[in-house]
Amino acid sequence: MCATCGCGDDAGTRVTALHDHHQTPDQTPGQHVHDHEHAHDHEPPHTHPPVSTAAGTRTIELEHQVLAKNDLLAARNRGWLDGRRICALNMMSSPGSGKTSLLVRTIRKLRDQREVAVIEGDQETLLDAERIRETGARVVQINTGAGCHLDAEMLARGLRMLDPTAGSLLFVENVGNLVCPALFDLGETAKVVVISVTEGNDKPLKYPHMFAAADVVVINKTDLLPYVDFDIDVCAARARMVNRDLEVLPLSVTSGAGLDGWYAWLGGI
Repeated sequence: MCATCGCGDDAGTRVTALHDHHQTPDQTPGQHVHDHEHAHDHEPPHTHPPVSTAAGTRTIELEHQVLAKNDLLAARNRGWLDGRRICALNMMSSPGSGKTSLLVRTIRKLRDQREVAVIEGDQETLLDAERIRETGARVVQINTGAGCHLDAEMLARGLRMLDPTAGSLLFVENVGNLVCPALFDLGETAKVVVISVTEGNDKPLKYPHMFAAADVVVINKTDLLPYVDFDIDVCAARARMVNRDLEVLPLSVTSGAGLDGWYAWLGGI
């Protein structure tokens, strides 16, 4: 097991490119799918020693080494992206917050202004990648198996396969999880956390590392506010308790309310 987050070391990572030929935004002709199997290997080996003071010390050392390796690869990713003027956004959330729906609507809004590409992260299936492909955007799916997050090495594989155009906007939709993705730098330009009003006001306090790492928090599904016990101001105040400079953008992907603020933030990065 991973000393950092508990991901199984036998979890295979599959990177899949979905290609369309002569595709327009309103056409979805035949696709070519290429699967590439990779072992999800980390160094050092993922072993947990017996619980004791010494074992605890060793576990911390292993975690530091895992993260140090990831940070080195993330720095390489960041240099590669910066050299091509590609803005990469690491989209993080719990499952069901509406990340993919936000991306679909955003791509349809921006596709005439700027090329947009997506790297999709999920444990299994191509479902979200298929939704992205229908917008006309180029997409690569990374399936992590038992893994609960993307890391810098996975992103590097996705970038090699996707080869995003210089000057483009790249969305990286991370695996749905409010814990481990916060620990792993991918080399992204900025981190976006998406939550929904159905999740409760307490998420910033329960998952402080995620909100401390974020550059912006999107509060989605505001159209449901009349039906749930959620206070945007309370949630925003709690988020700023762990990250005082955090920008908070309430919106509804369904109704479109608040999306102009999201588009304005994207235009400013």
